[in-house]
Amino acid sequence: MRFIFLGAPGAGKGTYASPLSREWNIPAISTGDILRENVKQNTALGQKAKAYMERGALVPDEIVTGMMAERLSKQDADRGFILDGYPRTISQAEALNKILVEKNHRVKAVINVEVPREVIIQRLTGRRACPQCHANYNVNTSLRPRVENVCDQCGAGLITRSDDNKETITRRLAVYTEQTAPLIDFYRRDGLLRSIDATGEIPEILNMIRAAVEWN
Repeated sequence: MRFIFLGAPGAGKGTYASPLSREWNIPAISTGDILRENVKQNTALGQKAKAYMERGALVPDEIVTGMMAERLSKQDADRGFILDGYPRTISQAEALNKILVEKNHRVKAVINVEVPREVIIQRLTGRRACPQCHANYNVNTSLRPRVENVCDQCGAGLITRSDDNKETITRRLAVYTEQTAPLIDFYRRDGLLRSIDATGEIPEILNMIRAAVEWN
């Protein structure tokens, strides 16, 4: 089972990918998490990506595609995966197709997570992350921590990502509309696209995703 989750920043792709990856016993692979870890570790990739990420721009295709090719070559991805945040451009989608063809694999479905712009801005400005166990929270939704700014799982202090401010969010949404939204038509032509209205509660949305991929 191989899936791609599309959607604007803050649409909830990671929120839905995480429980489904456990349920389906396949890894959820987040481009953003991998890039942020490289920035934190100050790797060569992280140094190149940092400037783009901080101003809300897309990291160049050659950096991201090389990183994803390496990640998909790992053994845990052989049985399937959920891609969250990749591909983000048509050229990345075409590169992914080549990677999968070489492995005799194919994408089962592309889930397009749809959320209104004003809801996305509210969600992103409320996001908090644990720097230790990488758990995610949101002070503006039902995903808020039990104790303010404290991780429920490990007790570490929560942080706000440097790119979760309104100015950067607005730029990220503009970049998404310009460069990533065309992927919707790309995958619709392939008959893989399944659009989900993700404005409801998490259990309801997860059920819609399950139904969408079972139909394929």
